[in-house]
Amino acid sequence: MEPNTATPTEHAVAEASAPARGSGLNRFFGAQAQQKLLAFLSLIVMMAFFSFASPYFAQMDNVLAIMQATAVDGVLGISATFVIITAGIDLSVGTLMTFCAVMTGVVLTNWGMPLWLGVLASIATGAFCGAVSGFLIAKLKIPPFIATLGMMWAVKGLSLVVTEARPIYFNDTPNFDMISQASLIGYFVPSVPIPNGVLILFGLAIVASVILNRTALGRYTFALGSNEEAARLSGVNVDAWKIAVYCLAGAITGVAGLIIASRLNSAQPALGQGYELEAIAAVVIGGTSLAGGSGTILGTIIGAFIMNVLLNGLRIMSVSQEWQIVVTGVIIILAVYADILRRKRA
Repeated sequence: MEPNTATPTEHAVAEASAPARGSGLNRFFGAQAQQKLLAFLSLIVMMAFFSFASPYFAQMDNVLAIMQATAVDGVLGISATFVIITAGIDLSVGTLMTFCAVMTGVVLTNWGMPLWLGVLASIATGAFCGAVSGFLIAKLKIPPFIATLGMMWAVKGLSLVVTEARPIYFNDTPNFDMISQASLIGYFVPSVPIPNGVLILFGLAIVASVILNRTALGRYTFALGSNEEAARLSGVNVDAWKIAVYCLAGAITGVAGLIIASRLNSAQPALGQGYELEAIAAVVIGGTSLAGGSGTILGTIIGAFIMNVLLNGLRIMSVSQEWQIVVTGVIIILAVYADILRRKRA
């Protein structure tokens, strides 16, 4: 029998991330898999209902509108998934997305820089702000709710200051609108004009899944949410990894900033607040636990589609915006309660 050469740190991480990953059977029949299946079935039923209730729902223009909206919410949901798995929360994703779009506008429109620098500016701005939030939480021990709430208001104010409360338009930036609105697939298959923003969402989801399930950052993300103190006592640099998670989440938010700026062909400094709630709702509906330690990117994508199909369907049926907000709130409460029930059964 060979001796066990694993270090205490490796043991701690493996132990902490075991509940989130589970055995092969758990991946197909466990509570997480059941939640994803239930969410997917709910999405199918919802789409069937709205298609039956209104002839306009299943029209191609409306389906594309749902996809465009989901591209933004889905990317923000991926960002929030990493943070929530660590048992944290990020209330700044909506306004940070706007600030990233604003910085892209400054670089491309105000400074006249090349497109690739505008893309880099958005992602770098998000990563920097995320790292600052992570530093406040990890090093200064400010609760995530308060730290990211402060960041939310800070970047909202900065967006207004930088733009002098006026939108920045990308009319003089060739091809910028193609980031979100053009269709690479539609170029080859005209009957399937899936917007590039949706392709970015799916591509980012694949990359995020690999990071979460196949890298050290992913293992430590689960470890932080499962038992942070055990990881710390085993020699894990908890603070550094927590900052890394928030930095990555911020960078992903920067991608959302590019998508929404390209979709609107402008950076709107007053936009963004409220998106954080939709992102968190998508994450929770997709089965990620607010208590941390478990979650999947696929579940978040399904949750994002559920939120946007529901809101779009209610609009198609002429339900007032006030009641749409009420329904969204009820869904969030039910999703959190379902998470509580899952943890009690676990």
